[in-house]
Amino acid sequence: MAAPAPDLTSPVGLIAGGGVLPFAVADSLTTRGIASVLFALRGVCDAQKVERFPHRWISVGQFGHLTKLLRAEGCRDLVFIGTLTRPALSEIRLDWGTLRVARQVWASFCGGDDHLLSGIGRILEQDGFRMVGIRDVAPDLLMPAGCLTRVVPDAHAEADIARGREVLRAMSPFDIGQAVVVIDNHVVGVEDIEGTDGLLARIARLREQGRIRAAVGRGVLVKAPKSGQDLRFDLPTIGATTIDGVRAAGLAGIAVAAGATQVVDLQAVMAAADAAGLFVTGVEA
Repeated sequence: MAAPAPDLTSPVGLIAGGGVLPFAVADSLTTRGIASVLFALRGVCDAQKVERFPHRWISVGQFGHLTKLLRAEGCRDLVFIGTLTRPALSEIRLDWGTLRVARQVWASFCGGDDHLLSGIGRILEQDGFRMVGIRDVAPDLLMPAGCLTRVVPDAHAEADIARGREVLRAMSPFDIGQAVVVIDNHVVGVEDIEGTDGLLARIARLREQGRIRAAVGRGVLVKAPKSGQDLRFDLPTIGATTIDGVRAAGLAGIAVAAGATQVVDLQAVMAAADAAGLFVTGVEA
């Protein structure tokens, strides 16, 4: 795992989307004596959980307002964290600060999610801020190397993991997704706009329909960032809900890129996997 950035400044600005990761990152920083301020996205960030932390509310697209708030709070280092559904351009609430960089915003939208986030990050860096990643601010939330569970991958699973990693590397230039399901060396599903939960639900439906005839307990969900991806943005994520989806899909387990995958409550993930008889392993990125 990467060590925290040696010159990380306090407070760190967390541009917070949905899910629990923004709060896990804030707690991780607090335990190490680093302050944080959450810049919570309206309609996305959990309005109740954010109350535990210093926070400001922002709307997607309000760059001028955001930069003023960041400077007012003394935040130089920034992290994008949490889930965010890509908004339509018509849904963005423009302010004068956004209009100033409208051409760059438009260019950022013309590509996949990694392209979008890195493009927005570059705009903020032009204004004097520094984009950092979860590997800099909360390395304890990243997947470690090796198998974490009582069940370990067998030879069939290892072959499926290898095939999944090959497929993800091949898909990387197209910025499609960060996950694939492989069963007995056959690719049966690729992550798309539905995300990993949608992919696993689709595999479960295909099993119910008899389209997948492999025995329950065969196959692997493989997740990894895209080749050449800026690891400050949009890292793959797993949590207890991922375990539920893998179990429902009848797979044997999960393999994710060690040091480059966010884990929501590692202990809960391990406990859920052990209870379901699944493996969770961190492989070379």
